Amino acid sequence: MTPQKRWEKKLKRKESRYETEQLMKHKRSEEYEVLEEVFDRSTLMTIYQFMNKGVISEIYGSAKAGKESKLYWGRDKEGKNLAIKIFLTISAEFKKGMLVYIQGDPRFARVRKDTRSLIYLWAHKEFKNLHSAFEAGVNVPKPIAISRNVLIMEFIGENGTSAPLLRETPLENPNRIYQQVLVNIKRLYQKAGLVHADLSEYNIMIWEGKPVLFDVSQAVSREHPMASEFLLRDLENLVRYFERLGVAVPPARELVKEVVGNLKG
Repeated sequence: MTPQKRWEKKLKRKESRYETEQLMKHKRSEEYEVLEEVFDRSTLMTIYQFMNKGVISEIYGSAKAGKESKLYWGRDKEGKNLAIKIFLTISAEFKKGMLVYIQGDPRFARVRKDTRSLIYLWAHKEFKNLHSAFEAGVNVPKPIAISRNVLIMEFIGENGTSAPLLRETPLENPNRIYQQVLVNIKRLYQKAGLVHADLSEYNIMIWEGKPVLFDVSQAVSREHPMASEFLLRDLENLVRYFERLGVAVPPARELVKEVVGNLKG
């Protein structure tokens, strides 16, 4: 790169930073001030860049908070509901746990293990998994955009309140919901080539009478060396929960054969 090109690139970065900082000054509200208290400058810059591009128009408030991420409710410029998932700085314990779901996945052959790189990879992994699942017809939140540690997707719920979890929902016909969950697991495996790897009544929502799978950041390729083990664990959780509701469910190992079908899992 010539000195002139380097200078032009540096100037362009400065201009972009200035535009974002100006936007930060003008896009003020109580909610934005709360964001500034919680998140680091890099995260804030990412959020405001999304605002500058029109991907996010408004941010209203926190819809869900966990140890590794926070979910905010917002809207785009057309007024459509958004879920803005912001991945936080992770603990050493969680960092160690993440590697099990990353190493061995052929999609992520080269992994930098510093904390920030892992956070960014984890966020991008969830976006990629959501995209593959959504394209395969799995009922998951529609992915919209990703940058650094900020993931934007469809908001499942109403007026900033997330849809209830499966475990929170009284089911009129639990057998029907069980069958629908199983169909989604099959599509995830056979069409998207993925295993959820952490499926339970805690990460399935019920919305408009149908199950919605979410929290897919840990989902692995079916070529992952532990994919079969993760699939069995997911199905054991499914069997355990729906048996308690009185559904006649086959043993998890039989369900594995049904999910894998003619494919080699």
